[in-house]
Amino acid sequence: MSAKQGSEQPASQTKRFGKGEREVPHHTQKAKKFYPAEDESKPRKVRKSIKPARPRASLVPGTILILLAGRFRGKRVVLLKHLPQGILLVTGPFKINGVPLRRVNARYVIATSVKVELKGIDEKTVEKVGEEGYFTREKKQDKSGEEAFFKQGEKPEKKKVASARASDQKAVDKALLANIKKEAMLFEYLRSSFSLRKGDKPHEMKW
Repeated sequence: MSAKQGSEQPASQTKRFGKGEREVPHHTQKAKKFYPAEDESKPRKVRKSIKPARPRASLVPGTILILLAGRFRGKRVVLLKHLPQGILLVTGPFKINGVPLRRVNARYVIATSVKVELKGIDEKTVEKVGEEGYFTREKKQDKSGEEAFFKQGEKPEKKKVASARASDQKAVDKALLANIKKEAMLFEYLRSSFSLRKGDKPHEMKW
């Protein structure tokens, strides 16, 4: 019995110091010569679950929206589809006001009372454009040292639009343009941009 008791080593205890835990050896054991200066960081527990975004009642596909931020702020666009996490898929159409197929945040748009029929639109193309990865940029190949050195001072190359994107734009806008031309003054309405002037009261405007 005495031999067995002698062979067994006393267990160390785990004690909590502040936000971290540390193993404290038994008084019969030798203490460690090194302890970490800072407590090991642990990932923070987030109890909030990600809830699906609820679109506003006014954001119905076919509604004409006014963009409030970004490169095309002030432009009027047509809402095509709701995407996850409060993102909207819109188009100008491109031939009218130069706004291509793009994604916008629902927080930065004003929904108007004007609507366009989406009858005849290529739904397969809209589904394809709404998929993840469609708008990701292609990685550029870095030029070698000598080539980059001799091309310093030259004008940067213009961005080339992929032929697949151009064909998708035409496929979506074809039926949309036909529906827009049926309505009087709708073509001119989409072409004009929105802006506020001195004395305008947006809270009293009817959209």
